[in-house]
Amino acid sequence: MSGARWEDPIAPPAAPDLIVEADGGSRGNPGIAAGGAVVLDATTGEVLVELGVYVGLASNNVAEYRGMIEGLRAALERDPASVRVRLDSKLVVEQMTGRWKIKHPDMQALAREARELIAGRQVSFEWIPRAQNARADAAANASMDRRESFRRDLAA
Repeated sequence: MSGARWEDPIAPPAAPDLIVEADGGSRGNPGIAAGGAVVLDATTGEVLVELGVYVGLASNNVAEYRGMIEGLRAALERDPASVRVRLDSKLVVEQMTGRWKIKHPDMQALAREARELIAGRQVSFEWIPRAQNARADAAANASMDRRESFRRDLAA
């Protein structure tokens, strides 16, 4: 897959410049859905950007992809040398690394959009437990509660 590579969590890569923690959810499946993401400075752990992307009526998987894509967009605006994307969706991680096939046409389109966004960039994907993804989950829930997208740039 162009632009992205899978990193073995047993042998972690060199520290990335930025980390994107992304999540998505729906209230019903499908239901009211939103994605959320935070962009972190990998060295300090400082939150640079927090965002929620309201999707409307969709599945939780579509919301996961939307959160990841918008989190990547926000991170790539800063032109980092590398980005590590952390998600609690095993499905999205495995699909983005090319280890699992994408059968659903809507999911194929989202994965294609994400791959085009990261083409030529050093981006890795990592599964994390849900408990370690609370900030992105909170952003997705805030967007679902408001039924609108938002973005907060918190640091330069």
